[in-house]
Amino acid sequence: MTALTLSTAGAATLRADALVVGVAKAAGSKSGDLVLAPGAEAVDKAFGGKLAAVLATLGASGAEGELTKLPAPDGLKVPVVIAAGLGPVPEKDGAYDAEALRRAAGAAARALAGSKKAGFALPVGSVEDAEAIAEGALLGAYAFTAYQAGENKLAPKGAKPNGAKLPLAEVALLGAKPRDKAFKAAAERALALAEEINRARDLVNTPPNDLYPESFAAVATAAGKEHGIKVQVLDEKALVKGGFGGLLGVGQGAARGPRLVKLAYTHPKAEKTLALVGKGITYDSGGISLKPAGHNETMKCDMAGAAAVFATVVAAARLGLRVNVTGWLALAENMPSGTATRPGDVLRMYSGKTVEVLNTDAEGRLVLADALTRASEENPDAIVDVATLTGAMVLALGNRTFGIMANDDAFRTSIHEIAEEVGEASWPMPLPADLRKGMDSPTADIANMGERMGGGLVAGLFLQEFVGEGIAWAHLDIAGPAFHEGAPYGYTPKGGTGSAVRTLVKLAERTAAGDLG
Repeated sequence: MTALTLSTAGAATLRADALVVGVAKAAGSKSGDLVLAPGAEAVDKAFGGKLAAVLATLGASGAEGELTKLPAPDGLKVPVVIAAGLGPVPEKDGAYDAEALRRAAGAAARALAGSKKAGFALPVGSVEDAEAIAEGALLGAYAFTAYQAGENKLAPKGAKPNGAKLPLAEVALLGAKPRDKAFKAAAERALALAEEINRARDLVNTPPNDLYPESFAAVATAAGKEHGIKVQVLDEKALVKGGFGGLLGVGQGAARGPRLVKLAYTHPKAEKTLALVGKGITYDSGGISLKPAGHNETMKCDMAGAAAVFATVVAAARLGLRVNVTGWLALAENMPSGTATRPGDVLRMYSGKTVEVLNTDAEGRLVLADALTRASEENPDAIVDVATLTGAMVLALGNRTFGIMANDDAFRTSIHEIAEEVGEASWPMPLPADLRKGMDSPTADIANMGERMGGGLVAGLFLQEFVGEGIAWAHLDIAGPAFHEGAPYGYTPKGGTGSAVRTLVKLAERTAAGDLG
């Protein structure tokens, strides 16, 4: 993991491989005039006051996500300066948006792969700015190297098998106050949060031959011992004994059986309990309702919800939040075989309800249903489930935005506001009562499929059936942003993104502070 330091050095005296400064587009400028962001003063002085002019000559526009590299002049202790675009100069208060800072730092850190140390002299007008820059840089420096750093007998000694560069080793944040308790706390939070988001990314990126229900449970158990989290793992025998028909039904076609993992972080002074439920389909073939060609290759990511829940519980423990956070990981492989659940089969769920399975590729809601019922038994103050649940949500909101459904409008609004605050794109979605009728079954209490149109909302309505009476509940469908198949941008890498972790951690913090009622 990339190290983070609050540097006491100035931009002119820092010794590093590179120095990152911010550049923006002048407000109301038709010619695209560049404005140097606060933090770049010493660098501009080293350029004789002509840094903006030099950058403009090189084609820099100050657009968000743009990076311009140039050799450092005499007067600086670094060989390279990187100007990171921040977008338009803020018109209000001169304060840059936290997400703009986060993305600029992330893009720069990603471009500095292979470097040992880089200084980040982006504008720090507040503790929140410092935290955003640190968080963005640490997330941008991420790389999944577990399957690339091993010995390659055909490669020269010490060479990486695919020639990949290791992530930036150290982020030195300039402009913060290293001896100030608030800045120290912000740096510690940024480091803990980034490390847990990157842990979630690693899990999502791990190939399914190595990450399956039992091995995922082992990872959770090890983390629990390290961070003082109580972990309980229900294996196949325990699931049969407990009557977890949803988990068993989805997992019965696989050679490796399902698991239900409970992670419980408790604080002695906590007054609230938050339950988080994550869909953990470690590989989704679609089962007997096999996915068509071209849709299987990335299905290792179908456990991203469970990864987000796991990372959130560990982050809560590391941050010592004054709230009890319980995570439920509903883990299974969805495979076709002679023992697999068939379309038309009826499953008896943990709640006692029966479900007619009309499509075995609508499996996530089945494992979540059992976990939601089990979580409800402990009567938490609120439950949030997280899942890569439906392609319909991707069609509705695209690849970068997750949907939020809830049985309480105020709770849904709070989560939406939190997500926007931390820089995760989301949108509140309804649960139309008229769509429930489409899941009526002549055979069972409910079917796992309903109307095709509004399929993401239908899935939410199905899940709502398994939430305990009187418990505030929200459902996050992260099918779009959980796995990024395009080119990296900002602090978002190719592959697993760690979607929803920042939202869930902030939700836990708000709950601890009593801000959610």
